[in-house]
Amino acid sequence: MSRSLNKVMLIGHVGKDPEVNFTPSGIPVATFSMATTEGWKDKDGHFQEKTEWHTIVAWRGLAEIAQRHVHKGSKIYVEGRIQSRNFDDKDGNRRYFTEISADNIILLDSRQRNDATPTEGQTPNQANDATAHPNDDIPF
Repeated sequence: MSRSLNKVMLIGHVGKDPEVNFTPSGIPVATFSMATTEGWKDKDGHFQEKTEWHTIVAWRGLAEIAQRHVHKGSKIYVEGRIQSRNFDDKDGNRRYFTEISADNIILLDSRQRNDATPTEGQTPNQANDATAHPNDDIPF
């Protein structure tokens, strides 16, 4: 039985479009940045904010889906695990990276329809409801 858990759940905005590269064996890997922001009032009642930037890494089919559907500014949910790696740069300095290896990505942005008028056979509520569930046809 496992005695540890490495699970991350983030909701935030994408900082740049995913960049997709391929391993030597042809496996796609998408990398993009994501910002999470928390806000609070300080002791004087002033609103404060802190933004954390995360590097998200998606593999295989999830990388291809991210490339097609995730864009700068998109609001997304990412579920995955923290992964650290390090290497020595050309000057011999040890460099450390902490990334989120994504297991799941869900788009949270709602799609905007140009017209919310009912089509034939729809009530006005049914026409407006078309934008209420934007992720029904996305394969992840």
